[in-house]
Amino acid sequence: MHHRRKGRKSKGNSDNSCSVQKAEYKDHVWTYDFVSDQSEDGRSLKFLTVLDEFTRESLTIEVGRSIKSGDVVETLEYLFAVRGVPGFIRSDNGPEFVAHAIKKTLGKKNVETLYIEKGQPWENGFIESFNGKFRDEVLNRELFYSVKEAKVIVEQWRMEYNNHRPHSGLDYATPAEFAASCIASASPTAQLQQYTTDEKDNSLTEAGT
Repeated sequence: MHHRRKGRKSKGNSDNSCSVQKAEYKDHVWTYDFVSDQSEDGRSLKFLTVLDEFTRESLTIEVGRSIKSGDVVETLEYLFAVRGVPGFIRSDNGPEFVAHAIKKTLGKKNVETLYIEKGQPWENGFIESFNGKFRDEVLNRELFYSVKEAKVIVEQWRMEYNNHRPHSGLDYATPAEFAASCIASASPTAQLQQYTTDEKDNSLTEAGT
């Protein structure tokens, strides 16, 4: 039975920091990170969050007692198959992200790695902000009794975030709405203009003009 909880790194350098390489279109830059928590019995829970920096979409949140580099590889290969391949992927210098298996997988797809500087999480600001919301709205409120339960609750929240949460940085579109309007490899201005134009056209159609 589910109950709510009450209350509750270095290969980076300035050449690959967040201020140098910014996302300019959908699937240009992805970012990923880990969030830790525990279940009701005190056992560890680990969450792998993956985000598209441009559209702000949560691409996946993987849940497990532990998530090793091999699990990260499986997640990336799945996302590459269903979503496509990004140009860059940003992360801290955690052992899972600098592992040979990860670098090999990314290298095969020509995905460039962007490692933030040690002790400077603000260089990975998009995922830090997302993880903060995830912790505040899910982990600090929910008490998980199993990995299976955690997966269900987390996926429900992820779908809500993508499809029903307007984002000020996206002209108050949801991440899913904005992503659907994006033109592959277009400039950010073109993508935002395309979304605004589509919304105006839809409004005119609904108004019968």
